[in-house]
Amino acid sequence: MNRKRLIILVAIAALLIAALVTRGFGLFERGDGPLLLYGNVDIREVDLGFRVGGRIAEIPVEEGARVKRGDLLAELDRASIDSAVAQAEAQVAQARAELLKLQRGSRAEDVAQAQARFTAAKSAADAAERDYARRAPLVEPGAISRDVWDATVAARDRARAQLGEAQAALSLVRTGPRREDIEAAQAALQAAQAARAGVGTDFGDTRLTASVDGTVITRAREPGAIVAPGETVFTLAIDRPLRVRAYVGEKQLSRVAPGMKVAVTADGNPKRYTGTIGYISPRAEFTPKTVETSDLRTDLVYRLRIIVEDPDGKLRQGQPVTVEITGPNAKAN
Repeated sequence: MNRKRLIILVAIAALLIAALVTRGFGLFERGDGPLLLYGNVDIREVDLGFRVGGRIAEIPVEEGARVKRGDLLAELDRASIDSAVAQAEAQVAQARAELLKLQRGSRAEDVAQAQARFTAAKSAADAAERDYARRAPLVEPGAISRDVWDATVAARDRARAQLGEAQAALSLVRTGPRREDIEAAQAALQAAQAARAGVGTDFGDTRLTASVDGTVITRAREPGAIVAPGETVFTLAIDRPLRVRAYVGEKQLSRVAPGMKVAVTADGNPKRYTGTIGYISPRAEFTPKTVETSDLRTDLVYRLRIIVEDPDGKLRQGQPVTVEITGPNAKAN
């Protein structure tokens, strides 16, 4: 009888131990007690590099330095970029001058010059026509040689062509440039301005600045190094806002809700940090290996994102933490 009773007591104890272990992250089935969730401080990093390649001229920050958004981290040598900027500026000036010349049309001096050339060409053509008319009757009688007559005809034809050319040039100067020429010059100016803007962007990208507030955790290059575009030079840890990733078991999901206040603690740190549940994943997942035990590997959990409201330097990324929700709402959705 005693042996039978002992077996029953051992079985009950085993059942109690199994129940405690499989309730998920230390969460008890009571709906009015505190929830203890386990997780880690989120690791949030950003790799920074130059958009253009070149030689690093200066790196004023060291690993471990806290930086604010916009702080200078590194700078490239600008000799080649300065030359490209000067060339782009010259191309813009040239394109603008060409467009302005077309828009203003012909100057009075240009019209006068074309008129003078037309007058001279007309006088030469009239003289050639007179020579042609005077010598034409003398060809048949043989009063002039065939060579002289051929030269007279050639001179008349040449004078006529030069007169036509001078007349067309005068008409073009008086009419001014075509609309298509002006539009083409405008397009050339816009292309030059776009090229200058691109070079200006490259010039600005010779300065590497912090994109966010954070801490320098990796300085991958030193002054004098040649870097390629996009190559990582710094890695920043983003510690504001500080986020905690925790998990709640499926059976306790109804006891948490966005906006609930929580307390966050870490081993060896006596401070209790205040946080707020900001996000609950709509999708279930298996217990992550960072918090699971061998008995919990098949349990489904939901990921929480908790924003710590009063972080300090003692909470570090990746650090395991405990999240306590005092008196969780059993009716939370």
